[in-house]
Amino acid sequence: MQESKEHIIVGITGGIGSGKTTISKYFEEFDIPVYHADKEAKALMNRSKIIKRKLVALFGDKAYQENKLNREFLRQQIFKDKALLEQMNSIVHPKVGAHFKRWVKKQTAPYTLKEVAIIFENNLQAQYDYIITVVADEEERIKRVTKRDNTSRDTVKAIINNQLSDHEKIENSDFVIYNNNLEEAKLQAITIHEQLLAKIK
Repeated sequence: MQESKEHIIVGITGGIGSGKTTISKYFEEFDIPVYHADKEAKALMNRSKIIKRKLVALFGDKAYQENKLNREFLRQQIFKDKALLEQMNSIVHPKVGAHFKRWVKKQTAPYTLKEVAIIFENNLQAQYDYIITVVADEEERIKRVTKRDNTSRDTVKAIINNQLSDHEKIENSDFVIYNNNLEEAKLQAITIHEQLLAKIK
């Protein structure tokens, strides 16, 4: 991890249902700009003609419905086939990375936060000065995702089992936020924010 750098980039990650987006919003309340990588990736997948063309070549015409990304279809395809997931990532991630670099140059805060679902899975730790991992009890995560995505418990459980374990993420992180209770999680976010500011000074 680098100490002296023109701009500090902090990654925030966590498994499905951990609540990393909610925690990211707390940092926005502290006037820290947050780049939501998954949200930006979806926007680019709908906006970029190059990405559209490549995804249709990879998945077929069902990749888009009425000129909009068919997320449920893609989710089913990549969940069954990791090679397809890797191919899709190789199309989308470089574009998101370039977009993020342009975005960072416009920021003036002491540090920026990049919310990313898969930092460790793609071995991207070196891109960040510090990494925060958000974790929550499995039952709480399942409850959140089944409600949010209107999906089945078995589907969520399968996704969790397919992701890197919290233990492995924690081992490779600089900070951890335990997000079972929102008030307690916010207090942890405040502490980490203060620690980051102290490191940067």
